[in-house]
Amino acid sequence: MGTSGRLLHAVLLGAPGSGKRTLALRITKHFQLQKFSSGDLLRDNMLRGTEFGVLAKVFMDQGKLIPDDIMTRLTLHELKNFTQESRLLCGFPRTLRQAEALERVYQIHVVMNLNVPVEVIRQCLSARWIHPSSGRVYNLEFNPPKGVGLDDQTGEPLVRREDDRPETLTKRLKAYEDQTKPVLEYYRGKGVLETFSGTETDKIWPSVHAFLQTKVPQIDQKASVTP
Repeated sequence: MGTSGRLLHAVLLGAPGSGKRTLALRITKHFQLQKFSSGDLLRDNMLRGTEFGVLAKVFMDQGKLIPDDIMTRLTLHELKNFTQESRLLCGFPRTLRQAEALERVYQIHVVMNLNVPVEVIRQCLSARWIHPSSGRVYNLEFNPPKGVGLDDQTGEPLVRREDDRPETLTKRLKAYEDQTKPVLEYYRGKGVLETFSGTETDKIWPSVHAFLQTKVPQIDQKASVTP
């Protein structure tokens, strides 16, 4: 597939804390792909107190993945508005049923899977704090807020997600692994899966950048691999 002449529908997969959000921002900064995040979609519905949002919060607080039918209906409803743009889907699909439902209405051309060691993820999430209304993420080790416990842009308090706490995270990572393995096999069978391994985004990014250069136009053809 060349870098022009057709839309590209890509998926970015990775366990919680694997760096999907950071990598997705770099991808959309450098390439002509619009980010579609199931996490952002959920967060918006939770803040607005929609039926989807209320249900999602119950499962997330228990360290469980959102049931297939809820995530599928919510996501596919939103994707109907984006049929004429190249898209980068983040956080969906996470299960085989979601992948099969997505394929029936939205052809996927590329799936990028992030393979990050579990211990690295645990360390990262133990220092992660978020700004609830915007979804901005901070890490006390390598991306701390300017003011202790406060969002850089609004000055509002940061919080720690309930599902980042150690007792919840173990269940969350196991659930992700069990449910996502069939998804990887599904896309491997279709010949669209590429896996990128590393311990941090800066080490994974050059490989992702080189791969996407063959798939989709860059925003600035002279742009370098620099984040």
